[in-house]
Amino acid sequence: MTYEETDAVTVLKIAIEDPRDDYVILSEPEVLDAGGGGGGSGGGCCSGGGGGFWYCLWWWLKLVLVVLFLAVLGVCFFLWIGPFLMNKEVIPILNWETETFCKPVLALLIFATVALFPTIFLPSTPSMWVAGMRFGYGFGFLLIIGGVTIGVSLPYFLGSLFYHKIQGWLERYPKKASILKLAGEGNWFNQFRAVTLLRISPFPYIVYNYCAVATDVKFGPYLLGTLLGMIPEIFVAIYTGIMIRTLADASNDHQSLSAPQIICTVFGFLLTIATTVVVTVYAKRRLSELQKDEEQLLLQ
Repeated sequence: MTYEETDAVTVLKIAIEDPRDDYVILSEPEVLDAGGGGGGSGGGCCSGGGGGFWYCLWWWLKLVLVVLFLAVLGVCFFLWIGPFLMNKEVIPILNWETETFCKPVLALLIFATVALFPTIFLPSTPSMWVAGMRFGYGFGFLLIIGGVTIGVSLPYFLGSLFYHKIQGWLERYPKKASILKLAGEGNWFNQFRAVTLLRISPFPYIVYNYCAVATDVKFGPYLLGTLLGMIPEIFVAIYTGIMIRTLADASNDHQSLSAPQIICTVFGFLLTIATTVVVTVYAKRRLSELQKDEEQLLLQ
């Protein structure tokens, strides 16, 4: 351990027994000027004088430009790119699907793919789109949530057969595994909350299905947290399917969408993206806070 002192900063270096000779550096805040000036960071992006004001203004300007760009991109997609894709790809698939499968058979196929595809590492999102296109929010949601219940349960129980191998894989990636292990800590409610946040966050859905059992999370909070955390993604997938069906019907009838339809569709699309981003950012922030709280408890 070394101790260094200068006029402005006191630095305490603690050597960690590690081959890379890392250090943890604890430092005191810089001493303020004699005149009592407000050195250091302000309370927010707009505080701290003129520099903070221009930084805040530039941040909001970039946000507005991004929103405008997405809006223009959405309008171009719905006016030109969407109809082209509908005529060449989507409409032929929908016609084949309608002529080949009746609704009960199609519902069974959607349920089976959502339930079984995650077990064999295949994405089930296209099946959710089809559920939105053919069955809408009501029955489509019930189909998907039923399939998800089986789709996340099978890997959980299959993963228990490879418990030690999965734990060994997690130990090779301790930084990423520390977030997953939050789901296995604490009481029932803490596990339920952690699983819900993990499902909302962009952590790979299929990977966590198999890794969950190695974190010692109970099946009850794992299943209920998964179902709650999957609701935003399910509604986004159903909305996407409904939007595809609307564009396909307009293209098939050789009619363009009216101005109110375009505005509502673009607004709904942007609102869906914004909601997804906000919820995802919140989930990641809460996971980081939970991880820091857990580290502080271990240090005490």
